[in-house]
Amino acid sequence: MRGNPHILTALALAWLLASGAGPARADTIADGDRSADGGASDLPPYLQCVPYARQVSGIQIHGDARTWWDQAADKYARGTSPQVGAVMAFQPHGRMELGHVAAVSRIIDSRTVLLRHANWSVINGRRGQIENDVAAVDVSSDNDWSEVRVWYAPIQALGSTHWPVQGFIYPARPKQRDTAVALLSGQDPIGAIIAARLARGR
Repeated sequence: MRGNPHILTALALAWLLASGAGPARADTIADGDRSADGGASDLPPYLQCVPYARQVSGIQIHGDARTWWDQAADKYARGTSPQVGAVMAFQPHGRMELGHVAAVSRIIDSRTVLLRHANWSVINGRRGQIENDVAAVDVSSDNDWSEVRVWYAPIQALGSTHWPVQGFIYPARPKQRDTAVALLSGQDPIGAIIAARLARGR
């Protein structure tokens, strides 16, 4: 029997609040944001979502957030299931005309993840700040992560908007592209085994 999604969401949020993971943790650049290799970041004082998502995920895509999903098609694997390290790509919606991207930092349950992103909440009257390990909840009717509600710091709760999501961009390369590259470069281990056996059978 499937549980009531509203009850499950409430329980997940209660767990987040009890564990200290729920409230947004805003890190200003002045506090010394660190890059993945441990060095000091060169990120600007006012931070857009794109450079931060690129830094924390390692996914090397440039341009507006709304273009990431299509740009990733030939470069990275994509899907509809969250994974740690993947980038959640938001569609443009309402006043968010350029879309949004956020990196998944933790999976809580089948409908709740934690995100690392920038320029989402207004914190201390300022935009362009980093929030780490804040909740996003799948509110889609088909449980396919096509719509989410996201933690909004000014109200210390999930925002009411159902944000449309295109999907998740994974750091790994697409399997089909890897296969094509291997064949073109002659680095096809299965093909090499078959060729060797055929050669021995001559």
